[in-house]
Amino acid sequence: MSATERALELVRAAARAADDKKAADIVALDVSAHLPLADAFVIASASNERQVVAIAEGIEEELAALGAKAARREGIREGRWALLDFNDVIVHVMHDEERGYYELERLWKDCPVIDLQLDA
Repeated sequence: MSATERALELVRAAARAADDKKAADIVALDVSAHLPLADAFVIASASNERQVVAIAEGIEEELAALGAKAARREGIREGRWALLDFNDVIVHVMHDEERGYYELERLWKDCPVIDLQLDA
């Protein structure tokens, strides 16, 4: 099983929005074979709390334009780890320190990486 075309569309839109807000180390993982609740994770880093908030809000705006609304939003106010659940796609915007501590990529290392098709 792999991520749906709609999930891939949302993943790439979220990655573009994060990139526009200067997120670092943007990665997307196809978790569909391991997690029944979602098709993909998008993980992005920010160096400070204000940037975490700005990236998360930018992603929400971009995906809303595609007709996707976050079913759940967690941690945005604190600015350390924002989690946006768009059902098929779960977005993690993490402060650099949290990302280094939790190492989500290591936890999900068996999942294929999604090509984000971002311009270099």
